[in-house]
Amino acid sequence: MTPQAKLIFTSSLILGTTITISSNHWITAWAGLEINTLAILPLIAKSHHPRAIEAATKYFLTQATASALLLFSAMMNAWYTGQWDITQLTHPTACLILTSALAMKLGLAPFHFWFPEVLQGSPLITALLLSTLMKFPPMTLLFMTSPSLNPTLLTYMAILSTALGGWMGLNQTQIRKILAFSSISHLGWMAIIVSYHPKLTLLNFYLYSLITATVFLTLNTIKTSKLSTLMTTWAKTPALSTMLLLTLLSLAGLPPFTGFLPKWLIIQELTKQSMAPAATMISLLSLLSLFFYLRLAYCATITLPPHTTNHMKQWHASKPTPSAIAILTTTSTMLLPISPLILTTV
Repeated sequence: MTPQAKLIFTSSLILGTTITISSNHWITAWAGLEINTLAILPLIAKSHHPRAIEAATKYFLTQATASALLLFSAMMNAWYTGQWDITQLTHPTACLILTSALAMKLGLAPFHFWFPEVLQGSPLITALLLSTLMKFPPMTLLFMTSPSLNPTLLTYMAILSTALGGWMGLNQTQIRKILAFSSISHLGWMAIIVSYHPKLTLLNFYLYSLITATVFLTLNTIKTSKLSTLMTTWAKTPALSTMLLLTLLSLAGLPPFTGFLPKWLIIQELTKQSMAPAATMISLLSLLSLFFYLRLAYCATITLPPHTTNHMKQWHASKPTPSAIAILTTTSTMLLPISPLILTTV
């Protein structure tokens, strides 16, 4: 792909995201989502591999269905109430259809089946965009319509997402699929709290995007997409492998890392809302995800490459760690001490 084409598609992605997050009218929000979808498709399919073409087709069909449902819910609400404003969504059937549309856009269970397949067929940088930037517009729509949505339905979908994200990621060997199920699991944490404290959902999303960006950029630097190749990275790049270990533990939500902050605040808020059983259940289900994060961390740092007679020793000149990854790793792991400052913005 030529640099000019990349520039056009990247600019279109930024434009589509900006239109959606800054709009008050349903039609402009829908138009921004469509621009986003059309801009990311060439980036998914740029390798011309059959798996990449399949991923782009699946992504297009899913996003087109979700966009049609979103437009249908907006038209139904406008038909009954005369309102095209995003925050004035009041008709119950329109709210239900919108919940389904946004769940399909985000990859929230039970509309999550497309996401691991699409991520597996995409290059690592495109997979990073799909996991973070492409989820920002639907997340803002979820934030804006959160007072109208059914909290019970969202709680059930959230618990189902965390359960499926944990269970289905356990037996994966492809790192992109593991990170896709990790994303589904994190979406559960965002969906469960959106009706009660929407700003916590956005904080969780920002921190998740930061940590996921660190993981994807590290994997892209060491050119790794499978667990079997991840096992040989310690001998080549010990500094990057250590960074990956810390970032994965942060993504798992272990204290004293940054990833613990949103989970701590969400459990606290759920307890305040007399939802202690839901908080207990989602916390226990996130232990499933912890297993595959630890598995990734183990493969990245503790195992050594095989030393059999037919193993060819690879010589690698040590390269300096990119400064962007160093900065992202620092923020991904060390923001917990300044959590009082972060809380003043929530």
